[in-house]
Amino acid sequence: MLWRAACGLGVALRSASHPRPSLLIAWGLFSTSAFAAEPLRLAVSASPLCLPIFVADKQNYFADEGLNLQLQELVGGHRAMQTLLDGQADLATASETVLVFNSFKSRQFAVLGSFVSSNKDSKIIVRAGAGIAQWQDMPGKRVGTVLGAASHYFLDTSLLAAGLDPRAMKVQHAQPEHMAELLKHGDLDAVSIWEPFPFKILQTVPGSRVLPGSISYRLSFNLVAGRALIGARDDELARLLRALDRAERFIAEKPALAQALLRERLKLDKEFIDWIWPSYQYRLTLDQALLASLEAQARWAQREGHVAGERPPNYLALIYSKPLRQVAPAAVSLIE
Repeated sequence: MLWRAACGLGVALRSASHPRPSLLIAWGLFSTSAFAAEPLRLAVSASPLCLPIFVADKQNYFADEGLNLQLQELVGGHRAMQTLLDGQADLATASETVLVFNSFKSRQFAVLGSFVSSNKDSKIIVRAGAGIAQWQDMPGKRVGTVLGAASHYFLDTSLLAAGLDPRAMKVQHAQPEHMAELLKHGDLDAVSIWEPFPFKILQTVPGSRVLPGSISYRLSFNLVAGRALIGARDDELARLLRALDRAERFIAEKPALAQALLRERLKLDKEFIDWIWPSYQYRLTLDQALLASLEAQARWAQREGHVAGERPPNYLALIYSKPLRQVAPAAVSLIE
């Protein structure tokens, strides 16, 4: 119907020897509204990290910005990013590690900004009876993690910091929603995973505990856009970031309401919120620390043989700062 209407209006304009201004205005309004009506599909991880997105959705901040946004909630940034690369989403949320691993396979994305950081989101949980009392007990153990995700990087770097070779472990890929059962049945001795799964495992796997002494790793969660949006839909990207900026002010000013919204959205209990809340910093940024982390993780992935290929990409070229500079110039401290 939209195509027929456009054709009909186009014929009317061509057939008029002196096109009326009203018709030209009507065409401009039609084309703008038709484009704006095209939805933006955002694949979002069902994680406390993505609270700003959930707040903006619940408080109608996206709608206030005139955005037609469709949220697709998935378990993990690795799945959200794959949905984007498969063409089933226009935007995604993902950690730096997911970005690094995918950058060796595709350059069809760009980072618009980080919207949260945490130094305690990933944890290593060991089961009772696994014989793991300290890091030096880890060699030879069966450890599950999501390969190519932040928890994988956290596991490897924690082992290296303890003076251990990650290759001495039997590290295997496991999806987060299956980890509790794999531990419970003795199929794994330990897992490295992000919240809320550590909390849930500690509640449901008797005797499980956090392995202490791991590194303090600053994870950031990022808003990523498919290359097709860059330049073509910058105005919408800026409005999306403006809605997230507004959501982050809501979180800072009304933390109790934000926590209640998070509990409702992800079906979590207050005990969990109390457990993780102090470790999250919700703030829109594009800083040099992100670039340094991407580059460091790319070197790690190549050095440890996790990726194949030539030199890593220029990660500065995979960051698109224009929309965030427009919305919150002070949030961008990246040297470009």
